Amino acid sequence: MKNFKNLLFVALFFVTATVLGQTKITGKVLDQSNQPLPGASVLVKGTSNGTSTDFDGKFSLNSKTSSGTLVVSFIGYQTKEVAFSSTNNSFNVQLLEDASALDEIVIVSNSFAIDRKTPVAVSTVKAAEIELKLGTQEFPEILKSTPGVYATKAGGGYGDGRINLRGFNSENVAVMINGVPVNDMENGRVYWSNWAGLGDVTSAMQVQRGLGASKVAVPSIGGTINILTNTSDVEEGGNFGYALANDGYQKYGLTYSTGLMDNGVAVSISAAHTSGEGYVDGTPFTGFNYFINVTKEFNDEHKLSFTAFGAKQRHGQRQNRHRIATFRASERGRKYNSDWGYKNGQLTNSEDNFYHKPQISLNHYWNVSDRTFISTAAYVSFGDGGGGGFTGVNKFRFDDPNYRIGNFGTIDFDKIVDENIALGTNGSESILRASRNNHNWYGVLSTLKTELNDNLTFLTGLDYRGYKGIHYTELTDLLGGQYFADDSDINNPTKLAQVGDKISYDNDGLVGWLGGFAQIEYAKDNISAFLSANLSTTSYQRVDRFNYLDSDPGQTSEKFSFTGYGSKGGLNYNIDDNHGVFGNIGYFERAPFFNAVFVDFNSNTNTNEDAPNQKITSYELGYTYRSAKLTGNVNIYRTNWNDRTETIGFQQPDGTRATANVLGVNAIHQGIEVDFVYRATDRLRLTGMASLGDWRWANDIEDVQIFDDQNNLVETVDLFIKDVHVGDAAQTTFALGVNYDLTPETIFTLDYNHFADLYADYDPSDRGTPGPDAWKVPSYNTFDTALRHRFKFGNFDTSIIARLNNIFDTTYIADAQDGRDSNAATANVYYGFGRTFSVGAKINF
Repeated sequence: MKNFKNLLFVALFFVTATVLGQTKITGKVLDQSNQPLPGASVLVKGTSNGTSTDFDGKFSLNSKTSSGTLVVSFIGYQTKEVAFSSTNNSFNVQLLEDASALDEIVIVSNSFAIDRKTPVAVSTVKAAEIELKLGTQEFPEILKSTPGVYATKAGGGYGDGRINLRGFNSENVAVMINGVPVNDMENGRVYWSNWAGLGDVTSAMQVQRGLGASKVAVPSIGGTINILTNTSDVEEGGNFGYALANDGYQKYGLTYSTGLMDNGVAVSISAAHTSGEGYVDGTPFTGFNYFINVTKEFNDEHKLSFTAFGAKQRHGQRQNRHRIATFRASERGRKYNSDWGYKNGQLTNSEDNFYHKPQISLNHYWNVSDRTFISTAAYVSFGDGGGGGFTGVNKFRFDDPNYRIGNFGTIDFDKIVDENIALGTNGSESILRASRNNHNWYGVLSTLKTELNDNLTFLTGLDYRGYKGIHYTELTDLLGGQYFADDSDINNPTKLAQVGDKISYDNDGLVGWLGGFAQIEYAKDNISAFLSANLSTTSYQRVDRFNYLDSDPGQTSEKFSFTGYGSKGGLNYNIDDNHGVFGNIGYFERAPFFNAVFVDFNSNTNTNEDAPNQKITSYELGYTYRSAKLTGNVNIYRTNWNDRTETIGFQQPDGTRATANVLGVNAIHQGIEVDFVYRATDRLRLTGMASLGDWRWANDIEDVQIFDDQNNLVETVDLFIKDVHVGDAAQTTFALGVNYDLTPETIFTLDYNHFADLYADYDPSDRGTPGPDAWKVPSYNTFDTALRHRFKFGNFDTSIIARLNNIFDTTYIADAQDGRDSNAATANVYYGFGRTFSVGAKINF
């Protein structure tokens, strides 16, 4: 009995000593501008006990000893060691930028891709680089030196840029802002004009190529672009900025942060106004963007963050591409735009765009325990706007000399006005209209993360979204006439429409989404791995107010639901401090888009309720190298995209329309990517990348027979696309960059980009007979440079950035649509911009 008591005493002593010896350490990791660094690594030196900072840069860690040293690190920043003890265990850690470290990984949908841990291919651009490289470029163009990326200005209007990733367009690339998906719920596209000015408030932008690390059920084929906006600063301060550039570009903005006040509240606001005439003829623009974040820390367990941002803009567009011969024949050359003119002396666009899409979110962060954390975001978005065009008699053709002033000149709006006036009570025969695409979008995204033990972490979450797209044509200009006769509305077939009235069509697209995911993560020593699965259901419904009587129940269609699912996994192994390898594999099925179900724009009944899922298989291998001087990555990937949506419409014996699905339209996207950063000296940094893609359609579709419901042969379908290259993005790209610190306050950059194997875009559905490959656009090279100088203006820290894009004024074709003969003579193209410049100053206070 006495021995038992002694044994119990010894056991209690060790338990008590262990508990008393543990120290809970909390804190926050910040960058030089006091922005939080999510995903930073915090490790107790000499042990494997560590954690990563959360969305707000916070961390919490239990140490088995009462004192020691923390090692805090984040890719792109210098590692810092901080001593802790039982009495000194809560602090902020500020990391300094380290140009020798590869810019890797920020936040993704409440999860983080961490260098040498998360087995995916990634690249990150932080706020300082965005500020240096953006200038007057489109926001996606910041990524043009990233492997697998092809970004252009498209038609050249403000915010009309586009981006392709590993050969896939925006429908197949998931874009997320603060973890919230922003791809259109009906067609999957991303309209960057909705986010004009986003560069002003972005703290980091990350590209995850291929499967990515996103846990939310947003299956993307090409990859994921994650944009992280600013949060409220810890310290009070702000800045005022002004910039000017070519073609009348002007921008001025103001940012202010209260810092964390005594009541636990911090507020940050930002606003900017941008205007200009546009590089392309007839593309004037004006925009106002804003951002506000209010954060309240209630205690160590609960925190709320409210964020609202948006950009109201209007800009002229160059909507129509033209043949190379047309650009050469025009006096304006590559700036030529056929979609504008003057009306009564005022610039008027036949094609323009206007939109305002504020996004508002409320995030709740809950530290349930030392091991469990829940983050929940509720968000809404209200889109209002659309794109301009014409309706009625087409008097806007670029090659119609009756309505053009000069050779390939501007539209003669005054003549069109005079003709409409002469028609008197017969009304206008040609008008301007706007295709309105308003929407109301709301959702809730919630994620739970819990550490099962020192090596295993489990995550699960739900993603709910509701969407109503409101589509109609609005009459915007009668062009001199008294009215416009429109018989499109069955409820008012003799409508004499005035400005502001709805014409042509009026319908809603209703989309519902419910998704869930689960993921298990393993990390021990040099090995880390994950396995995840997701499941989602998407529902579509259509309301048509023009083709159905208000009394007809058929005005609202049936609801059609589709199930998507996916699974992916990956493993990373760090061979030693320098070398590492990783691999990932995944399969998912994506529900068809809205227009694959409602294939007839004017019908709620001619539906494709059996539309098949698109099926994607992806796998990738990667190698990473890290040292004080050199960081590099090599990735090899292959993506199989099967059952691309392909439908054939036909008429049943009873006169009704029906739709058949053509299966087996498949594509293969594969390639190799290399990128590196080499710090030659303390002042010189060299960057580079090479991306070699091989993207082709995999097979022909021959003799596919379509039968009606009485088994009559309706049509035989042939698609001859095997080995035809996928168009619309350069399959071969190279980049080299020089970053040189002229002085501690002055940095000079020079960037070279090469683009090749760009094939003209085309619709595979149009290739019903054997033909040549799509036209290959000539390869081209561009050089860009920038200079940033920091200095004191009185007591204020001030910086000036000067930027020059396309230094040598290279003439090149950036976008092309394949013509009937698949050659240069029949292709319709957009030329890229010539030499442009920008100069901006920012004063911090």
